Amino acid sequence: MNVISNILYWISTGLLVPVIVLLIFFFLRSLILIGGFFGQYLQEKKLSRELYGRISGLTPENLPAFEAEFKPAPGSLFESYAGKILSDGCDGSRAELALSEYELAADKNIATSRILTKMGPILGLMGTLIPMGPALVGLSTGDIASMAYNMQVAFATTVVGLVVSAIGFLTQQIKERWAVKSLSLLEYLADVVKQSDCRKS
Repeated sequence: MNVISNILYWISTGLLVPVIVLLIFFFLRSLILIGGFFGQYLQEKKLSRELYGRISGLTPENLPAFEAEFKPAPGSLFESYAGKILSDGCDGSRAELALSEYELAADKNIATSRILTKMGPILGLMGTLIPMGPALVGLSTGDIASMAYNMQVAFATTVVGLVVSAIGFLTQQIKERWAVKSLSLLEYLADVVKQSDCRKS
């Protein structure tokens, strides 16, 4: 039994360095995510102010004028798929394909936030529990310095894991709300294009 316990102890202590490295990686990734999220927020704000209102007010009658003025901005996921729907709207199956592709692209955009939301607490908890073993050993042997160091590592990994998770959770919630809104507008645009007299001819 002691052999098995020692093996488990060695495995758990050996995982501490990989866990800390992964935590640092995900923390840096969350900082990069914040920068990209800020840019996406500015783009979303611009779309809400300029394009979303125009699309929600579209009818088959004013669609040709909108289509003539519409020029997709480079790098905008929503505008690129809106352009696909406008160009392929007379083909219902291609419009449905474009909507499905947008859902996949939007889900891919949210994937990083989702991973951070889940991995932050997992790695934080692992980084908390692993040093607790050596800390208890240091306490039992009277090595207060070793115990204090391991407790410091345990608390630090918990905090970093929670920060990573918080960033991932907040960005995930907002991105999902943006994706749902954009998808509903794209579906409405596809319906208007299908109903347009110019598309029926």
